[in-house]
Amino acid sequence: MTKTRFFLTGATGYIGGSVLTRLLSHPQADTFHITVLVRDPSKISQFKRFGINPVQGSNANLALLREQAANTDLVIACADADDEDAAKAILQGLKDHHKKTGRTPSLIHTSGTGVLSDNAQGRFAADRIYSDLNIPQLESLPKTQPHRVVDLSLVEADKEGYVKTYIILPCTIYGIAKGCLVDAGLQNPHSQQIPTLVRLSVDRRRAGMVGEGKNVWNNVHIDEVADLYILLVDLIISGSVYSIAPKHFEHGVAGFYFAENGEHTLRSIGDAIGKVLVSKGITSNATPTTFTEEEHKRYFPNGTSLGTNSRCHADRARSIGWKPRKTTQDMLASVKDEF
Repeated sequence: MTKTRFFLTGATGYIGGSVLTRLLSHPQADTFHITVLVRDPSKISQFKRFGINPVQGSNANLALLREQAANTDLVIACADADDEDAAKAILQGLKDHHKKTGRTPSLIHTSGTGVLSDNAQGRFAADRIYSDLNIPQLESLPKTQPHRVVDLSLVEADKEGYVKTYIILPCTIYGIAKGCLVDAGLQNPHSQQIPTLVRLSVDRRRAGMVGEGKNVWNNVHIDEVADLYILLVDLIISGSVYSIAPKHFEHGVAGFYFAENGEHTLRSIGDAIGKVLVSKGITSNATPTTFTEEEHKRYFPNGTSLGTNSRCHADRARSIGWKPRKTTQDMLASVKDEF
């Protein structure tokens, strides 16, 4: 039996581990050969127990990335949205694959809606909302935006014809990841944005926000992010015959897929954190306050995107069959779980 060969980076991470868990329980899992990149050699044997082929290394091992991609039908990159060298090494390996086999491999890359962000500093909600079906709108994004340089390198590679690229752009992801890899202690189960705000708010003993917290981001649950990856995997490995595939299942310049299901202000998260702080006796006032200049220097020495706007609609993702159900209210209710 010919198996589909996967190479996944970020296997121990929040997103990558969730995607890998889904691949392991996939109905066609017995037709998959899954190789993952593992930095910690002590975890090699644990991954092998799940029938996974682990290779020791990191995104810094460019020759290894190229070698593994060259022997892969489908790469799922979940390690670092801004690592241009790693992305180019993977693309070179996929080009090698194409030259060697005559087949066109695929790459699902993890970017993020930070590419849409501005410099609001919590002062206002932006009016502009992006759609993943509006390609001219996305093409208007400058190269100076976060993640954009890497995203464009994938688009250019797709234009050359040796790879089909699909870029998933999650927004604020929430929820605690669950599954066999979490149970085995192999995967980080926590996201970044909300847990960071919780940690800092506990430290300052008051819910905190950037500016007035008026800025807006979308939100999406980790399980439903994983759903979108697996939906793309299914469409890719089924043959991607465009005459029968969903109309908007595209790659390359049009292959951008937002992951969102609702939106929130930063202030609303601060309010939710404040209520939990009061319930735990950490503070007597649930109202969030603005991070001071001194706190910015201490908590965000390299700056922060927490005060930016990033608004979008996942129209393309929904049009190909993605059906997220968890809402902003679910996100706000989940804040207590991060304490």
